[in-house]
Amino acid sequence: MNFVFVSLQRINTDRDSTSTCLAKELAKHHNVLYVNSPVDRRATLASRNDEYVEAHLRAIREKKNPLVQLDTTLWALNPTRVIESINWVPFTPVFSALNWVNNRRLAKDIQEAVDTLGFDRFILINDKDMFRSYYLKELLKPEKYIYLDRDYTLGLPYWRKHGASLEPKLMQKSDAVVCNSHDFTKRARKYNANSYYIGNGFNVEQYLHTESKTVPQDLKAIKGPIIGYVGALITLRLDLDLMVRLATQRPHWSFVFIGKEDEDFRKSALHALPNVHFLGVKHTSQVPAYLKQFDVCINPQIVNDITRSNFPLKIVEYLAMGKPVVATSTNTMREVFQSHTYLASNPAEFIAQIEMALAEDSRQEQESRIEFAREFSWENVAAVLLECIGQSQLVAQ
Repeated sequence: MNFVFVSLQRINTDRDSTSTCLAKELAKHHNVLYVNSPVDRRATLASRNDEYVEAHLRAIREKKNPLVQLDTTLWALNPTRVIESINWVPFTPVFSALNWVNNRRLAKDIQEAVDTLGFDRFILINDKDMFRSYYLKELLKPEKYIYLDRDYTLGLPYWRKHGASLEPKLMQKSDAVVCNSHDFTKRARKYNANSYYIGNGFNVEQYLHTESKTVPQDLKAIKGPIIGYVGALITLRLDLDLMVRLATQRPHWSFVFIGKEDEDFRKSALHALPNVHFLGVKHTSQVPAYLKQFDVCINPQIVNDITRSNFPLKIVEYLAMGKPVVATSTNTMREVFQSHTYLASNPAEFIAQIEMALAEDSRQEQESRIEFAREFSWENVAAVLLECIGQSQLVAQ
């Protein structure tokens, strides 16, 4: 089979995403073309693009081959046609007309690539690219057009402005919608009966087969018990007040935070507490070594439209290291992880659950968590995805 992925993420970065991991997994048995995000007009004028956008711009200027082979049956496409920055347009009908032009430009790049690769038929998977890829079903005429819903981007003003009306229509015209949370699946079924839950995956090799016993240098002087968090430190997703209360009320616990901080975190009272340690951003390959030293892993999410239904992948990574996990109680946490984690809804419950996690941890519990985490391999997720695509074909017939 031939697959084409369009996404908000690039495949040639230091971070994996749902679409990049699924693309790599499917490429083990199928042909896969992964389309990196096209460059928009604003990026051509900016001087502070990230390194990956800058590399894309250089490739365009130097007229490099936009099609890059990453593996035997996996290719990346760096679109050469610049698209216009149009989200500032206030009226969705006018935005849609301009968006058609952008879609045509991207479609031409993709069509040239699939022609070069000899993909006479292909399945197109759209990972939340609800604007730039909105018309690709009509323009490219794929065998199947699958919409991957794995985050509530409409909670952000940029996407809500036009996406509130366009995403439901995109779901309606897709041949199937696949989702990584049960809540997203319920929402998608309001617009498309062919909506399926596929779950989420993680890098099994990176977490389940970690043999390193070396303690990271910046952890050596930190006393236990260590209560740790790994991920973006942003108030849009995390309960900063909760974290301050935890660290203040349990001064004998060491709280370790790994990840990039937003402005609120950088200015927060956490930085004044002696039992709180910010270790900065770590490459994903380094994360297991840090998790191995944590006594309890936490995910103190704030509950809002962005987080209420999301699938927190870090929970699987925590469990894959055998670690006890205390997290904010959300629908996904209750539906998927309740039997293997400790859930809390307020600061008092959070403290009590961490104390319980510390007291109850055992080798047997650790092995149970690790075994549970194995279910979330990308191999399993890809297999479910293929089943859903097959099911959508049967429904269509």
